[in-house]
Amino acid sequence: MKRRTLAMTLSALMVVGVLGGGAPSSAREEKAVAVAAPSPAVGPQYDTTYVYVSPGSVDAFAASWGATFGGTHTAKVLTHVTPTPSTTESELVFSPVGTLSVFDFKTPVPFPFGAERTGWLVEDLDEAVRLARRAGAQLVVAPFDDPIGRDAIVQFPGGVNTQLYWHTTKPSYPPLESVPDNRVYLTPDSLGPFLASYGRFTGGRVVSDRRDADGGEIGRPGETYRRIALASPSGGTVVSVTDRHLPYPSGRETTGYRVEDLDMTLSKARAAGAQIVWGPYTGTARKNAMVRFPGDYIAELHQELR
Repeated sequence: MKRRTLAMTLSALMVVGVLGGGAPSSAREEKAVAVAAPSPAVGPQYDTTYVYVSPGSVDAFAASWGATFGGTHTAKVLTHVTPTPSTTESELVFSPVGTLSVFDFKTPVPFPFGAERTGWLVEDLDEAVRLARRAGAQLVVAPFDDPIGRDAIVQFPGGVNTQLYWHTTKPSYPPLESVPDNRVYLTPDSLGPFLASYGRFTGGRVVSDRRDADGGEIGRPGETYRRIALASPSGGTVVSVTDRHLPYPSGRETTGYRVEDLDMTLSKARAAGAQIVWGPYTGTARKNAMVRFPGDYIAELHQELR
């Protein structure tokens, strides 16, 4: 009953959002959300941000990230993680604010790898792929074996690529202190189809829908934009609806991380070799900044203002 209520709430809000965003709604999209299936996700601590670092910078990235947020990382290994011949150095970074899969390819990156923004652990890969396609996502890389399990890549409307993965030996990661946001930038044209498909697959709900969010949060002070926050078993998602006239580095970040004290965190990041490439900016409800870590990974950091 609770899940059905969440799905119905999400459906109603999405219909309003589509109309308000200027994109046409459809009975098909509404129905897709209304019959949302249980999420195949295991938990947000298993949903990793995919970080493709510049050559030779895995160690520098892991050290900088750890000094900024704390946490640990696995040993760096040379491995094969795609269905076609390739080699990458890889390690898994654990931190209180999120888990990251870090890749430094020693061969050219096979297409379309590198465009996937996150990896979601699922209980059953074949079932998750079926549910994703039923929800309106496209299968862009068919299931394949990797050294520790199986993977596939799906694309939600709006060009949002996500890797689904399953491990032969079930992993056990500690819960996160702060669940990160998957940050998605869309135009009004793609908003309705994305919300319907993404909501149906993740079993998510709309937490907030602000049509007058402070444009300064995305580098356009003095303007407003629409920001929709979603919550699901796969973690948080922030959808920024714009005309895509985005100043650098907005749109280059794939994940946003909530911290308790932004100024202190930025100070730690600078000391650890990261660069503040935008901000900090203080808006009406949050203070945020963009940080480029060694390896050219850009992350959004924010502090909620009380």
